[in-house]
Amino acid sequence: MSKWSEDLPKDLQNKIEIVDEKISSKLEDITEIVLNNQRRVLELFRKHHVAEEDLVGSTGYGYDDIGRDKLDAMFADYFKTEDAMVRPQLTSGTHAISTAFFGVLRPHDTLHYLTGMPYDTIQEVIGVAGDNPGTLEEHLINFSYTPLLDNGKVDYKRAKEDLQKDSSIKMVAIQRSRGYSSRDSFVVSEIAEMIKFVKKYAPQAIIFIDNCYGEFTETEEPTFYGADLMAGSLYKNAGGGIAKTGAFLVGNKDLIDRCGARFIVPGAGKNEGATYPFMRDFYEGFFLAPNVTGEAIKGSIYAAALLEEMGMDVSPSWDAPRTDLVQTVNFGNPDAMVKFCAAIQHNSPMNAYVEPVPSYMDGYEDKIIMASGSFTEGSTIELSSDGPLREPYTLYIQGGLTYAHVKIAITKAVLETFYK
Repeated sequence: MSKWSEDLPKDLQNKIEIVDEKISSKLEDITEIVLNNQRRVLELFRKHHVAEEDLVGSTGYGYDDIGRDKLDAMFADYFKTEDAMVRPQLTSGTHAISTAFFGVLRPHDTLHYLTGMPYDTIQEVIGVAGDNPGTLEEHLINFSYTPLLDNGKVDYKRAKEDLQKDSSIKMVAIQRSRGYSSRDSFVVSEIAEMIKFVKKYAPQAIIFIDNCYGEFTETEEPTFYGADLMAGSLYKNAGGGIAKTGAFLVGNKDLIDRCGARFIVPGAGKNEGATYPFMRDFYEGFFLAPNVTGEAIKGSIYAAALLEEMGMDVSPSWDAPRTDLVQTVNFGNPDAMVKFCAAIQHNSPMNAYVEPVPSYMDGYEDKIIMASGSFTEGSTIELSSDGPLREPYTLYIQGGLTYAHVKIAITKAVLETFYK
């Protein structure tokens, strides 16, 4: 019996022992992924001669910011793309995605989602949900999507028809993570197949990847297989739990130039934008990202295995391939969902005394329950859980700076939900 769990009920102690033995080889697999990705990141720091002066940042217009430009080059190298734009002024992954859409698409172009309807906040950007100004719809940019099959996979037969019948499709988007849906997140090998398919049946289309939650979870990224443009958040995986804000875009140089012109102004583009005082955090976060992401995934594997031992319906299962940070559990009723979420909050380093209350949030149609006792507000590389209060009352658990914290917090949540 471990010292940390000696006060737990004997039944729960036994379940933890079963889980620890069951998942040990899977955790070793994650360690190998971390080692591979950490090696690549370290080589980039050496190749690009990162030094103290790169960490200083710039002020004002941000001209001649050598640290910003070097970090762009390192992200482009890591993701094997022509260019990148890593910026503190990009306030979220959704902001980066929106910048990509508005940077590339023009009136009467069509944005087509190959992976079904996107998640709630992107629906607001498009204009198919909410009643907000400045949407793609307001700018006369069209939207369509191919519904997924019942098993959550791409309907290639329907997609072929959708892509071939509409010559106005300018961009095909692929959402890697499940969002607030029940489908599995797509592993990189599946995304590679999607990219090949789009290039065959819509060769004129720009292939865009929403990669949020996905970086460093595998040894390959979607851009390795020909994606043209990709977005991610720095207070998810790529910031390593250090970055306090920011997001990034990587892709073809002409597309990054367009995004930069939209993001700043035409003419200056990505060459403006002060970075003081963010660069030290961005560099250190990028360096830590492979390991921190691995710790979070190990925590997700433990959570899945323990909740399965409790008889819960989880996705992905503990032994399934991992391609993002998101772990789901279906509670079947709102009370248990809220109780478990509250226990995550109570076992967080920040605001542990706070009692989460379901409430409406901008960008979502249902009440949301959320636990996020994180050092950076909204950080989902840190342990958090959230979900809309709608059937089947699914809680989305993600992140964790250390495996030890996730293990303790999830165990305590199981204790408070199922044993008290």
